[in-house]
Amino acid sequence: MADAVSVFGGRAPAEVQQLAKHLRSLDRDTLSQMLSAVLRAVDGLDCSESLRLISESGLVSEDSFNHAVAGLYALLKEALCLPSLRQEVFNEDLRALRVSEEFIAEVSSAVFGSRQTSINISDTHRGPTLAKIQDFKWRVDVAISTSSLSRALQPSILMQMKLSDGHLHRFEVPVVKFQELRYNVSLILKEMNDIEKRSILKIQD
Repeated sequence: MADAVSVFGGRAPAEVQQLAKHLRSLDRDTLSQMLSAVLRAVDGLDCSESLRLISESGLVSEDSFNHAVAGLYALLKEALCLPSLRQEVFNEDLRALRVSEEFIAEVSSAVFGSRQTSINISDTHRGPTLAKIQDFKWRVDVAISTSSLSRALQPSILMQMKLSDGHLHRFEVPVVKFQELRYNVSLILKEMNDIEKRSILKIQD
């Protein structure tokens, strides 16, 4: 299955799946110009004039031009937003997509040669964000008098969170539930770590 690539965590978008097919109609110089223009677009800069010149050059059909630009944009944007992505892994992804070895070098160099200028790309494209925790306080409390006998003398954790948008949230968590939360968070962190260490699955035709 050629569309299974680690950059996208599995199945690549349709425009990326079709990328290799449309890159075949480009020569190396045209691909280099297209990569430069697409990198500007990913960085939020105007690239309309560069793309217009490539489109009107007559070196590539309109259909291949449109598909190649769309595929490169989706691929480069995703790759540049992954700071931990290794070049050898990215190259294997391109091979899984059946991109020719000659073009793999071009695309890979464009991505990793632009790594320094792409530090803020994820901030540019991530859109609206949630408020962050600005302050967090907690204490253990034991209910002496309660309407529920099952809760009498049972410890609980009182928490207070102050968010960056100014909102203040207070809530109470039974110790048992807190331990469940701690366990599940540890489990998720372990699974995330395992995924990061997992080698890319090599697809056999």
